[in-house]
Amino acid sequence: MISNSHSSRAFTEAQKYIPGGVNSPARSFKNTGIDPLFIDSAKGSKITDIDGNTFIDYVASWGPAILGHAHDEVLSALNETMHKGISFGAPTEIETRIAELVTRMVPSVDLVRMVNSGTEATMSAVRLARGYTKRNKIIKFEGCYHGHGDSFLIQAGSGALTHGNPNSPGVTEGVAQDTLLAKYNEIESVESLFREYPEDIAGVIIEPVTGNMGVIVPQNGFLEAVQKLCAQYGALLIFDEVMTGFRLSSGGAQKRFNITPDLTCFGKIIGGGMPVGAYGGKKEIMEHLAPKGPVYQAGTLSGNPLAMAVGYTTLHLLNTHPEWYEQLEKSAEILEAGIRENISAVGIPIVFNRVGSMFTQFFTDHPAVNSFTDVSTCNIDAYMHFFRTSLHEGIYYAPSQYEAAFLGLAHSPEDIEKTISAHKVALQSVKQELYDK
Repeated sequence: MISNSHSSRAFTEAQKYIPGGVNSPARSFKNTGIDPLFIDSAKGSKITDIDGNTFIDYVASWGPAILGHAHDEVLSALNETMHKGISFGAPTEIETRIAELVTRMVPSVDLVRMVNSGTEATMSAVRLARGYTKRNKIIKFEGCYHGHGDSFLIQAGSGALTHGNPNSPGVTEGVAQDTLLAKYNEIESVESLFREYPEDIAGVIIEPVTGNMGVIVPQNGFLEAVQKLCAQYGALLIFDEVMTGFRLSSGGAQKRFNITPDLTCFGKIIGGGMPVGAYGGKKEIMEHLAPKGPVYQAGTLSGNPLAMAVGYTTLHLLNTHPEWYEQLEKSAEILEAGIRENISAVGIPIVFNRVGSMFTQFFTDHPAVNSFTDVSTCNIDAYMHFFRTSLHEGIYYAPSQYEAAFLGLAHSPEDIEKTISAHKVALQSVKQELYDK
């Protein structure tokens, strides 16, 4: 058993001053049966809590830590930059350098605007799509989470799904009426909405590979069909690559699947762990933003030098080492093979989905998990028991069935071997406690 007495006391204290004791609901460990771990430090593939427990980390700060925690070159860039000043509220050359790098790495992006979070990026991209097309309605997909903007908290994934709040109070009826719901991997649902609102849909926002209801892979031809419908009806295709951007390839999911969206939203890796988001796309669309055009969006700390230095260093390293993506793929294949062997040996009904260095195991007896409906069949008690047992074995996964796990470049062969061993122990415990009774 791990010791978490200090974390429990810290959580009790935090609840006196912070709603629910956390600044993001996904961190609360709600429904896990234990208090959240308060983290003291992290390095490479490991994370250490204030009780001194060290874990192999597959949360990776919810995705950004592709290089590993506290990477030496990233820390060096941060240290050098901070001594020049933290924020100026004025242009700096590092903003241009990272913007130029993004346009080279992601060919669909001619111009890019920096913001402070993935939520800001998706909210702003939707506003831009509406301003550019002069239409009001947006199509999103059940179970996809695009941040906490009002337009997105309709059948949302991630923390909203985990905490049973897929439709958040505070979202007005007017906003809800302008958000149309389609089913991921069911192109007929998209076609039906376009037929019903042929001249009202400004854009379709989609995670090209979902991560916020767990990893779900787009079926063959699905993304291409969505793109074709957007072109046919004059709507913009918006890729939410906050998770997949610079992770599934140097050019994100769109490079991996050879799809060119009109707008792309970034976050997580683009900031290397700092609070950064961005959105970009075709020049003719992006020039509708102020001060060039009429669509207003601003941010006091957008493009601040600390975040830009860390983000640029992270992207530069990834861009100059294309072999690292091959390394990630090989490591992920080894991990997947071990996990699948464990699933087969233990005999629990589980579906394992992986794309590149993102993966999720779904505790369900469905033959496949391709949609929000499939995800809804998962045995949450089984996952939570697996999660707790994994912690005891020194492995840190997300405290929710509905999230992706992230493999990073710092995960060593020894880490993967230990993870596979711990995984089997956890599955055996789940079977004994929940399936053999």
